[in-house]
Amino acid sequence: MPESLFKVKRLTDLAQSGQLKGKRVLIRADLNVPQDEAGNITEDTRIRASMPAVQMCLDAGAAVMVTSHLGRPTEGQFKPEDSLAPVADRIAALLNRKVPLISDWVDGGFEVSPGEIVLLENCRLNVGEKKNSDELAKKIAALCDVYVNDAFGTAHRAEATTYGVAKFAPIACAGPLMAAELDALSRALASPKRPLVAIVAGSKVSSKLTILKALSEKVDELIVGGGIANTFMLAKGLPIGKSLAEPDLVDEAREIMELMEKRGAHVPIPEDVVVANELSPLARANRVAADQVAEDDMILDIGPKTAARLSIMLAHAGTIVWNGPLGVFEIDQFGGGTKMLAAAIAHSPAFSIAGGGDTLAAIAKYGIENQVDYISTGGGAFLEFLEGKTLPAFAVLAERAKD
Repeated sequence: MPESLFKVKRLTDLAQSGQLKGKRVLIRADLNVPQDEAGNITEDTRIRASMPAVQMCLDAGAAVMVTSHLGRPTEGQFKPEDSLAPVADRIAALLNRKVPLISDWVDGGFEVSPGEIVLLENCRLNVGEKKNSDELAKKIAALCDVYVNDAFGTAHRAEATTYGVAKFAPIACAGPLMAAELDALSRALASPKRPLVAIVAGSKVSSKLTILKALSEKVDELIVGGGIANTFMLAKGLPIGKSLAEPDLVDEAREIMELMEKRGAHVPIPEDVVVANELSPLARANRVAADQVAEDDMILDIGPKTAARLSIMLAHAGTIVWNGPLGVFEIDQFGGGTKMLAAAIAHSPAFSIAGGGDTLAAIAKYGIENQVDYISTGGGAFLEFLEGKTLPAFAVLAERAKD
């Protein structure tokens, strides 16, 4: 395992060395789960993923406090739909123990004994959370002996519970989820096994332009898909009909291709595509050569020849970074390209890391969860890391590790 980009204290080390026994431990988790209109949790992956840190602290004899954000509440204005109550119920079921939910917790006044757990109400209800208020962070830090950040999904935000508390808590460390993200991202981008292949797909070049530029300097092959691929096809002078694209970013696409070619790297452009006259589950899918797209066609997937060529590339990769499906995979007739690349990633000997909501949905649809080496839990944080940005949560934990 190559060295991580950031040296941080790790919860696993503190637990194994007996430093948590009898200590008050505050875990900032990412329990921001989807709910239906009645408030029922519809998908609990994030809660389940957060339980190892909680269990580790309980087993080590710590008094455990957990907090998270949920949704986008207005600070200082509690509404029932902002409550972590359904999350507390789910944690209680998973751990088979009582999990009291504490509201108005910033000033303390609640009890939690070693070997017990409490859930502290939605941290984004606290005034000053989003602005990373030092005053708020100091109050929260005073509640604990050890602060654990296990919320990689918020690592790109400097907020009171993701950054400020880490500055002021007696000890600040990374939980197992955060540490695993750090190790996987370091392995994929800091010292990757070559060839390094990145798949970046999505509707807009503009939303991922900085990622494309950052990766264009690092990767050996940059596979583009979706509306992004259409813009690159335009840059190559290929017809795209009425497909989603950004003609004003053609120059940027061309520049990325030229930069990569200068150093012997490539952006493989589709040689065949799947088109339809409308985006609908009833639409008829037609495969055409990339230079034969008609004026009223919409490109909705890569074609089988392109998918086969890219699959061979992935089979010979050393490292694969995947962000975004190649077509409108939610509709089966436009999912062939994503399905074939998912299978290629699953069978490749390369170290693979994937992230982003649509990517995770594709991984789930094609059942390859256990064949991707690392699935990142953080959408925005994963993307900002790919852009080459320093994530505030990593940076502050690295700074505190020097204490």
